[in-house]
Amino acid sequence: MNKIIELRSDTFTTPSKQMKEYMFNAQVGDDVYGEDPSVNELEEKLARLTNKEAALFTTSGTQANLLAMLSHCQRGEEYICGQDSHIFKYEGGGSSVLGGISPQPIEFEDDGTLDLNKVSKKIKPDDFHFAITKLLCLENTHDGKVLPLSYLHEAKKFAHDKNLLLHLDGARVFNAVIDLGIDIKEISACFDSMSICISKGLGAPVGSVLVGSKDFINKARRYRKMLGGGLRQAGYLAAACSYAIDNNIKDLEKDHQNAKKLALELGKINQIKILSNNTNMVFIELIDSNVDLLINYLKNKGINISGTYDELRLVTHRDVTSEDIDYVIKTFKEFFKN
Repeated sequence: MNKIIELRSDTFTTPSKQMKEYMFNAQVGDDVYGEDPSVNELEEKLARLTNKEAALFTTSGTQANLLAMLSHCQRGEEYICGQDSHIFKYEGGGSSVLGGISPQPIEFEDDGTLDLNKVSKKIKPDDFHFAITKLLCLENTHDGKVLPLSYLHEAKKFAHDKNLLLHLDGARVFNAVIDLGIDIKEISACFDSMSICISKGLGAPVGSVLVGSKDFINKARRYRKMLGGGLRQAGYLAAACSYAIDNNIKDLEKDHQNAKKLALELGKINQIKILSNNTNMVFIELIDSNVDLLINYLKNKGINISGTYDELRLVTHRDVTSEDIDYVIKTFKEFFKN
């Protein structure tokens, strides 16, 4: 096969021909002056979709989350999050380095939630010895796991009762929307702010959007400029995101179906244990097999996967077809036959 089947992440999606044409024909201006019509259109679209007062186009999910942290918290304040959350583990410690904001991580539960009783015990007393606990951050999806809507309502009430702000890292929130069969407004209503990545399964080349109140977004816009995120004719990128929002959300269901098919068939191999399969992600454990040998074998066959030790992650996305999944399954079986 000449095609490379990329299962390391849904960040490997590439713009379709139709998306490129839409980008090429985008109207642009100077977004730092607030005069890029394509950026303004995207921000208005996401604010409307999430029923928030305002939205801000950002270069990445990492930048969107950092802007949220800086806008919600002051130096010496604290946020609570999951130990393996993207905000804490994979964003370079930006909130600590740039904002003087302390993290308080706790372990995720098996379903991707944070136990609110455990969260409660981590909230610092009103005492000058401690950082001020200001913000609770959740992640949806986490390892492909969708947070139940009932839990989100519980978290909203909890945050209100504890005088905390509530932020959602919604990098794959539309995967959760498709899985639950609901409107994104039902999720966003539970949060003070939410980041939405459009360059993963939705297929845009660049971009995330941060949503929240007008005052919050005005603060975030100032920090975005400070961090070098004030782009000029950013409308070409925003147009790709608008196209993705208008055309690609429903396609996520195909990714979920492909992941289910992959998990079902790989689970029939004796040397593979399926650890989890939710939305577009499959986590597997190898039994008495060498991870590096498998990864290299698959790579030589035109398939890229990632993992460490005995645990591997396979992520389906819009550039992976059902036929590709059949080939991946066949290649896995060939490896373990040998």
